[in-house]
Amino acid sequence: MATFPQRLDSPLAYDIAKAMMDGFNRHYRLFRTESARAKHRFETADWHGQQRAQRERIEFYDLRVKEATARLEKEFKAGEQAMDVWQQVKLHYIGLLVDHHQPELAETFFNSVTTKILHRTHFHNDFIFVRPAVSTEYIENDEPAATPTYRAYYPTHETLRESIVRMIDNFQLQGPFDDLERDAALVLEAMSARLAQVKLRANFQIQVLSSLFFRNKGAYVVGKIINGFNEVPFALPILHGKGGKLVIDACLFGEDDLQALFSFARAYFMVDMGVPSAYVQFLRSLMPRKPRNELYNALGLAKQGKTLFYRDFLYHLRHSSDKFRIAPGIKGMVMLVFDLPSFPYVFKVIKDFYPPPKDTTREKIKGKYLLVKQHDRVGRMADTLEYSEVAFARDRFEDELIEEIRKFAPSQLEISDRDGDGREEVIVKHLYIERRMIPLNIYLQEAFDAGLEGEGVAAAHARGQVERAVIEYGNAIKDLVAANIFPGDMLFKNFGVTRNGKVVFYDYDEIEYLTDCNFRKVPQARNEEDEMSGEPWYSVGPHDVFPETFAPFLLGHPVVRKVFMEHHGDLLSAEFWQGHKERILAGHVHDVFPYEREKRFRKARVAA
Repeated sequence: MATFPQRLDSPLAYDIAKAMMDGFNRHYRLFRTESARAKHRFETADWHGQQRAQRERIEFYDLRVKEATARLEKEFKAGEQAMDVWQQVKLHYIGLLVDHHQPELAETFFNSVTTKILHRTHFHNDFIFVRPAVSTEYIENDEPAATPTYRAYYPTHETLRESIVRMIDNFQLQGPFDDLERDAALVLEAMSARLAQVKLRANFQIQVLSSLFFRNKGAYVVGKIINGFNEVPFALPILHGKGGKLVIDACLFGEDDLQALFSFARAYFMVDMGVPSAYVQFLRSLMPRKPRNELYNALGLAKQGKTLFYRDFLYHLRHSSDKFRIAPGIKGMVMLVFDLPSFPYVFKVIKDFYPPPKDTTREKIKGKYLLVKQHDRVGRMADTLEYSEVAFARDRFEDELIEEIRKFAPSQLEISDRDGDGREEVIVKHLYIERRMIPLNIYLQEAFDAGLEGEGVAAAHARGQVERAVIEYGNAIKDLVAANIFPGDMLFKNFGVTRNGKVVFYDYDEIEYLTDCNFRKVPQARNEEDEMSGEPWYSVGPHDVFPETFAPFLLGHPVVRKVFMEHHGDLLSAEFWQGHKERILAGHVHDVFPYEREKRFRKARVAA
């Protein structure tokens, strides 16, 4: 039990708490300003500026933590203060949180600064927020200029289109729509399919979050239709159409569509939020299966996402008894991967050494993971959470896993009772945590094992599984290409299949920008000796890639080959890759849609 002081008698404690809060308020003000500017960048079609801002905003948090730490050391010699002073600092800080609009983020900021100043590997829970001290329920911004978290509209069947137009107008986008009335009619048609034969109840309404969600080249209206006891989530993507005028591109409905839009494999949104917890609460009502940590991540509040993930993880450990084990699947050359069967994530540790032909370093690998964190992940690269000095109970680890870490990553392992509580712990110095997926090679093998020949239901299902997976695999690579990413190692084992059947890339140690690669055709063999040679008879530069050589590694199975060549044969030609590279170098930003193309209104607009 924490023994807090009977009275707050340190005048320094309040000053430290206030300075820390000033540091957080500066951080959130800058974060919010940058997020709000996304609207102007969208209106002016400044796509490169949008990408740059998304990349730079990720670094804001660490910069503000460093600034706050430096100020506290300089003005208050914070690291030299007695522990009872730090207890009082925390209590004063809680007092400052009571009427705050972002208390949960401010608590996380306090933890980040405090752990930097106290220079301890394990921190006494008295001095940090292990669990929230202040509720985030029902926070309202009552300042006169503040907008509410969401707006509510109360249309009838007759006024529904008019309400849709008003809903869009309320966002005050600077720039004309191509034909907002026409687009509202298309949205109405999509909504009417959901509301046909449905009696509108007394509470029929549309609730829409007050800020647009900006990402890449899109702006998204996010809300829900409420009728009686039913709630239907929806999102409306707004894009720049031909001629630069705005269009509503689609109407996305239901939890699955929203889950895809907010996927852990996509870049973070830019949203201007006065009360972020209220946005998360609203989004949870649309996607109840999505963990809160992933929603904070999707909103660009990655540090809060990490805090919540870790709390969920500790809670899961307390309520489970299975053991960490070496993750099933082909072992990687660079990463040692382990998991807890009952927990839907994998833990990845960089090995200390890499067999040939791998030529890399720990710093280079960390650089690749940072590249992915800062880049547009286009729904095809899994987000990662990065942690240092993570302590696990030793009795939750299989001995085989301990030996594996000892053998391949000894520098990352410590086994000790570091906090002196009499229990031995496994401390991992640095690791990445990712959503668990079925490796694509295992997913395909399951279908092969079920049997692809024959007329039965099982064979038809297996063939369908292979076809969908191979088409998705090619689509994943093409989306990465559109985002200026060359995966490097394109083997099936480096891709995973999500719960919704999406194929996502998750092995980043050989990732490169497409624009840094040189795509070449294999030169003609000079003679029979060249043709029979196991080694290339032509010069190969460090950034040279020969797409036609992918085939032997990927297309050994005849069914896989047939589907791949039918849908994605162009991936084996140097012209495909070089053409995309040249367009990107010329400044083109490709469209990558977080929804199926058949959901787009393009055809309906042409018909209209």
